[in-house]
Amino acid sequence: MRAALPPGCLRTGSEVTAVEERGGGRVRVVVGVGAEEGAGDGTGDGITGSGGGDGDGPVGAPARRSGGSGPAGAAPVRQDADGGPPRASVGRDVLEADLVVAADGVNSRLRARLFPHHPGPAYSGSTVLRAITEGPVDVDGDFALTWGGGAEFGHILFRDGRAEWHAVLNAPPGVRYADPLAALRRRFAGWHDPIPALLAATRPEAVLHHDIHELRTPLPSYAVGRTALLGDAAHAMTPNLGQGACQALEDAVTLAHALAHEPGVDAALACYDALRRPRSQSVARAARQAGRMGQRLSHPLATAARDTALRLAPAGAALRAVLRHANWVPPALP
Repeated sequence: MRAALPPGCLRTGSEVTAVEERGGGRVRVVVGVGAEEGAGDGTGDGITGSGGGDGDGPVGAPARRSGGSGPAGAAPVRQDADGGPPRASVGRDVLEADLVVAADGVNSRLRARLFPHHPGPAYSGSTVLRAITEGPVDVDGDFALTWGGGAEFGHILFRDGRAEWHAVLNAPPGVRYADPLAALRRRFAGWHDPIPALLAATRPEAVLHHDIHELRTPLPSYAVGRTALLGDAAHAMTPNLGQGACQALEDAVTLAHALAHEPGVDAALACYDALRRPRSQSVARAARQAGRMGQRLSHPLATAARDTALRLAPAGAALRAVLRHANWVPPALP
């Protein structure tokens, strides 16, 4: 997107407390609420952007300061049912932009304002622990994925010899371990190599643990007015196909292409929604199904039937079924 826009038109890493559509196709964006006003502590109304991951954070393009700081005590952003402008007035720094891109993750505050009747993210029934090994490891192949009863373990090898691994487990939400690495070493002690070796090469403090939430109910649109949703804010999915960040990157490239080639922002957003919503929501459904057929299965008879079917399948068939979701050709940017 940065490559498709004029210099100075992209602002990331801001916290947005209000979005108000103005006349003439402009958007008023209030940013920069301080910590004393609720930013970052879960009490404010801001959309927080870090500039990392799937591009978390709001983007305004092009943006200019319109001056003035609103009073403390954020009023919620609301979108009129007839498509009228969302209204709010609070913050420290007021900008005007042609477009706001909300990439603020699965718990997107702006999505909740734009779609107040949407149920929001749902717990998938799975939790994931992951880490990067401290140093190089001796493993065969760049990628491997193993399913067991109620569990999945996979790894990706980096060029420097280290590996990123993940373990997905069936669990109620909120389950945490006093020593996550020790718990995983016990859980996967009997699994094949190199799983025990990968865990042995990991420092305890390197392990991250997150419950997996998804947008089980698809959004009716990825664009409302001059606000576009991108990444997990639009289509949070389970990680069973490894497509979450991939789909966010596709979103960004497609939106940048639409902005560069369509006659106006409104047309570009319509194009973006038409191209991205069907594909990303299809991938999300496939990821959910992969989890149900893979790690989510726990009954011995069910896992035995699945394993037998995989053994009887033609060589490479399962891999092609997974990789078909990566068969995407990006549009050329100017």
